[in-house]
Amino acid sequence: MTDVTMIPFAEGEKGLDWLALTDALAAGHDLPPAEVEDVFLYRDKDTLLNRSAWIDGLGVAVKAATVFPGNPAKGKAMIGGAVNLFSDEDGSLEAVLDFHLVTKWKTAGDSLLAARRLARPDSRKILIVGAGTVGRSLWAAYGAAFPGAEFTVWNRSPEGAERFAQDCPGVAVATDLASAVNAADIVTSATMSTEPVIKGDWFRPGQHIDLIGAYRPDMREVDDTALLRSRVFVDNRHTTVGHIGELKIPIANGVIGPDHVIADYYDLAAFRRDPEDITLFKNGGGAHLDLMTARHILDNWRKRG
Repeated sequence: MTDVTMIPFAEGEKGLDWLALTDALAAGHDLPPAEVEDVFLYRDKDTLLNRSAWIDGLGVAVKAATVFPGNPAKGKAMIGGAVNLFSDEDGSLEAVLDFHLVTKWKTAGDSLLAARRLARPDSRKILIVGAGTVGRSLWAAYGAAFPGAEFTVWNRSPEGAERFAQDCPGVAVATDLASAVNAADIVTSATMSTEPVIKGDWFRPGQHIDLIGAYRPDMREVDDTALLRSRVFVDNRHTTVGHIGELKIPIANGVIGPDHVIADYYDLAAFRRDPEDITLFKNGGGAHLDLMTARHILDNWRKRG
């Protein structure tokens, strides 16, 4: 283990750049398609999740996460984990990276890559729906790509929105979600909702909608109208269309077909828009994006010496 690089959260963040990460994610999709597998183990309410990816030319990553819902009551973190990064050349373990470090940069970077391709470059009003940890990462990521933008946050709990605004200087708090969505150039949503919170009737031409929160088959953040009014893109068809409720439910109900999804990141050239289009991106994550992000973090670590 003496040759294995250990990358903790705070030290691993130093020197990272949101725009450089999105460039690395784009470059990763020029390589052969990833082999991806997920494994779940359960003990009552406790979960072990292993997400593995192999990309020829980039290496192998295994992201292991434990979810123990009873931990917060004991004053402990609910989620623990690490990302193991293996050499593409000989399979040796190169680095162990902090789970939260990779997840933070992967999740927001995933959405930002789509926004750099699909949102109008002159977007100046950005609404964040959901005032959790991911929302704070989105504020940092979108701020890097859209300097000078005005940010607003809406949260189901007003107290949560107020705390967000205190932590993120210059962010305003929205009290009416419908009017906030309609006023925004970009709407980025990271909620834990199982029922749609964002309605397509609130949209207007030229907007970009970024959906992050839904990750289970029973979860949705937008209604059917939102999908029907939008040109829909995803990060990866394999990990979204048949697995996440945002698309799985309306496809099963015959509202849209699988071909309503225009492209994923393996066809980045198709990520384009006309000025009046409403574009909608579903961020599904995936172990291949963890691998691309972990490799970028390790490369940055080595460059810093």
